[in-house]
Amino acid sequence: MKKITITLFSPLFSLCLMAQAPQKISYQAVVRDADGQLITNSTVGMRISIIKDDPDGLAEYVETHAPTTNANGLATLEIGEGTPVSGTFFSVEWRSGSHYVNTETDPNGGTNYTISGTSQLLSVPYALYSNIAGVSTAWTLVGDNIASVPEG
Repeated sequence: MKKITITLFSPLFSLCLMAQAPQKISYQAVVRDADGQLITNSTVGMRISIIKDDPDGLAEYVETHAPTTNANGLATLEIGEGTPVSGTFFSVEWRSGSHYVNTETDPNGGTNYTISGTSQLLSVPYALYSNIAGVSTAWTLVGDNIASVPEG
């Protein structure tokens, strides 16, 4: 009986897991020093802030990272996977308002952040699809093909 229960519920549980959106945001930056020279193959300090509504507003969430740049000065990290400073990534209210990401960088690998920039977080195809994913569409069989039925 136990095997039957596990067999029946395992597919349902895995479907729930596949439906979860990743709780992190990919982020990459090319790091240069004050003279414009690439910072290559070095650990840099970064502080990432998620700000709501106003690029100069208060941060909802702040975390730090210490990524290592590659030979081209590229630092790669995942926002939501860093060391939290304030707030929690899961508590960011994504459903309303505009959101901005502020990055501060210390090219020497510490917390003396001398490089900073803010940009608005914009939609990606994955998120744009979610706007229509829940929309119900009527389907009908037309010959050997399935086709949507126009509304109205």
